[in-house]
Amino acid sequence: MVASDEAEFEMPNRGDDRPGLDDLDNLVTGEELDADDDLEEDDDYPEDATEDDIDLVIACYREDGQPVAVPLEIDLANDLDGLIEQLRRIPGDAGAVGMVSVASEVFVIVRVRGKRVQVFCSDGLAADDWPIVRDVADFLDAELPDDDSDDPYPLGDADILSDAGLPDFELEAMAEDVDVDSAVLLERIAVKLGFRAQFGKALASFE
Repeated sequence: MVASDEAEFEMPNRGDDRPGLDDLDNLVTGEELDADDDLEEDDDYPEDATEDDIDLVIACYREDGQPVAVPLEIDLANDLDGLIEQLRRIPGDAGAVGMVSVASEVFVIVRVRGKRVQVFCSDGLAADDWPIVRDVADFLDAELPDDDSDDPYPLGDADILSDAGLPDFELEAMAEDVDVDSAVLLERIAVKLGFRAQFGKALASFE
């Protein structure tokens, strides 16, 4: 990836123990079998963001030195593993960067270069609200604060784009700017990395 258009970035039946009797009894009495009865469910896991919640899912990369930005499947905004896998398939010169914005309030950046994966989230406190943020926290094995602070809580590698001209302190400052729409912040980042026109075109597909 780049700082300019020219630079690159890289889950007992005791009366008869014959198999199947328990299941038959359940069917006769009208009881339903549930294959997941013994599996624990994570009741705290947030519901998927809807299409209306998702602002954008875009991948940026360079192919033969030229900047490229493409819209990705919107469902990837709820699936960090899926997003990482998709980014791995992109034939970028130095890997690819995935950008996700949800509800105009939180953004996630994922950079994949071969086996190396870096992630950054603008506000870990949103892990109770959005699956992609919970996934980031789980990926990083991060402990979230228990207090009710309204201040943003950035997670991950703030230096994710430092070699592309976006220092860690600048990315953190952007993440903490609650007055700016998270999609707008990602657009600013894309511009700084040299993807102004390409990102704008990809963004238009979400509008």
